[in-house]
Amino acid sequence: MGQGLWRVARNQQLQHQGYSGQGYFTREHGRRIATNSVSNTSHRKQAQGGIDIYHLLKTRKTKEQEGFINLEMLPPELSFTILSYLNATDLCLASCVWQDLANDELLWQGLCKSTWGHCSIYNKNPPLGFSFRKLYMQLDEGSLTFNANPDEGVNYFMSKGILDDSPKEIAKFIFCTRTLNWKKLRIYLDERRDVLDDLVTLHNFRNQFLPNALREFFRHIHAPEERGEYLETLITKFSHRFCACNPDLMRELGLSPDAVYVLCYSLILLSIDLTSPHVKNKMSKREFIRNTRRAAQNISEDFVGHLYDNIYLIGHVAA
Repeated sequence: MGQGLWRVARNQQLQHQGYSGQGYFTREHGRRIATNSVSNTSHRKQAQGGIDIYHLLKTRKTKEQEGFINLEMLPPELSFTILSYLNATDLCLASCVWQDLANDELLWQGLCKSTWGHCSIYNKNPPLGFSFRKLYMQLDEGSLTFNANPDEGVNYFMSKGILDDSPKEIAKFIFCTRTLNWKKLRIYLDERRDVLDDLVTLHNFRNQFLPNALREFFRHIHAPEERGEYLETLITKFSHRFCACNPDLMRELGLSPDAVYVLCYSLILLSIDLTSPHVKNKMSKREFIRNTRRAAQNISEDFVGHLYDNIYLIGHVAA
C-alpha cells in the first residue's frame, strides 16, 4: 500500500516538473552517460535502447508521412537524369504521376535513338504535331511487324515517313537496330541484295584480325544454317570489304580477295570441326595449316597458325 502511494506521488511530481516520456528518457540518458558507475551499466543500456526505439519509430512515421520523393521538387536536370534510366513502359507509368516530366520530348528522343540508332525522320524537319513518344510507339509497332513479315514491316516504316525508300537508308536502319529478328532479317537480306550491298559497306574492319572481323560481320548479318549460294555470297562480299579496309596489310601479306575467301571458308569449317560435339577426331593445327596452304600457297605458315589458335581459344566465327 505504501509503495503504491509512493509511485503515485512520484508520477505526479514528474508531471509537475514537465517530464514527458521522451524528456524523461533523454534526461535520464544524459545523467547516466555522465555517471561512470559500473553498477548502473544495465540501466544505461535499457535507457539507450528506449531512445533508439523511439527515434526509429519517429523516423519511420516521418517517412510514411512523406511517401515517395516528388521529382517535381527536384532540379529539372536531376529529375530528367533519374527518369532517363526508365524504359518505355516504366516511363509511361511515371507519366501518370509526373506528367510534364515523363512526357518530355528529350526523354522519348533518347529512348528512340538508343533502340533504333538511325531513322530517316531523324534528319528531317519534324512535321506539325510531331512527338517522339508517338514515334517510339510507331517504331515498336513497325519492328513487331517486321519480325512477322519483313516486307510489311519496311512498308510500314515508309508509310509513316520513318524510312525513305532507299536501300542505303534501309541498310543504315538495320545496321543500327537490334530489335529485329535475325531469322527474318536473313530472309529479307537474301531477297534484297541491294540492301545487303549497302549493309556490308557500313562495316569497318580496319586493323582487325581476320577471325574477329568475320565474327563481327556475322553478328550483323547472320550466316545461313546450311552451305549454299547465299553463304558464298556473304563470304565474297566480306572478303572484298576486308581487303578494302586493310590495303596495307593485304600488300604486306600478299593476300587477295580470293585468298581471303579461302581463309574465311577454312575458318568456318574449322569452327564447325572444333565446336561440334559430333566430330570426335578434331582437326589438328598441323592439319589445318597443311590443308589451308594447299588452297592458298602464298599464305605464311605462321599466319595460318595464328588463325587456328584464335578459333581454338575464342570459338566459332559464325556462332
